Amino acid sequence: MCTLEKHGSLFILTLIGDNHEHRLGPSLIDCLLSALSQVNSQAINGGSALITVAHGKFFCNGFDVPWGQSDARSRLHQMVESFRSVMSALLSLPVPTIAAVSGHAAAGGLVLALGHDYVLMRRDRGFLYMSEVDLAITLPDYVAALMRSKIGGSAARRDVLLRGMKVKGEEAVRMGIVDSAAYDSEESVVEAAVRLGHRLAERKWNGEVYAEIRKSLYPEICGVLGLVSKTIVASSKL
Repeated sequence: MCTLEKHGSLFILTLIGDNHEHRLGPSLIDCLLSALSQVNSQAINGGSALITVAHGKFFCNGFDVPWGQSDARSRLHQMVESFRSVMSALLSLPVPTIAAVSGHAAAGGLVLALGHDYVLMRRDRGFLYMSEVDLAITLPDYVAALMRSKIGGSAARRDVLLRGMKVKGEEAVRMGIVDSAAYDSEESVVEAAVRLGHRLAERKWNGEVYAEIRKSLYPEICGVLGLVSKTIVASSKL
């Protein structure tokens, strides 16, 4: 599950779950879709930002494999297809988005983090991990497109996807996967994300224009997701 709270100009989306792994099962996926729909409807006029957080050891530990074990092929396909809608909604939001990754982000959890405009990590704890090569699972088309869009270096993509490398914060910065990892606690990551969120929200960009520029910046993943771009000319504030 998740919660969505509005604090001034910031939407705070918090992943929650009884197992503290915040796995992407049907309940969390539905909750994310509902929360992102609320942000989309409330923030079109700009002056806002979204921050996604989670508490504990994990930011998100990927798809809910235990739930899918009784009928792995059907249920895994269901989760993958449902999560496609989450990524579409996230990449269409009319606000800047920030992932405060204060714990492990594995598989779908890393995909969720990379769907944000900015990713902040802890320096002392947590890693990024795409487990598919170790679990013998191929990548969905939109996940592969996201990795090509958000991880710029071919060597970095190779190590993440073909070696199943567990990447810690400072190394993730060097590899160009995350923006910053200069924080030593969960609280400091969230505080940094809030500061960044306020700075971005203060710009009061036109939300519809912001979303369209994001789509144009990542045409491959947006094309795979079926997100159609449009031209907007809004009144200038300059």
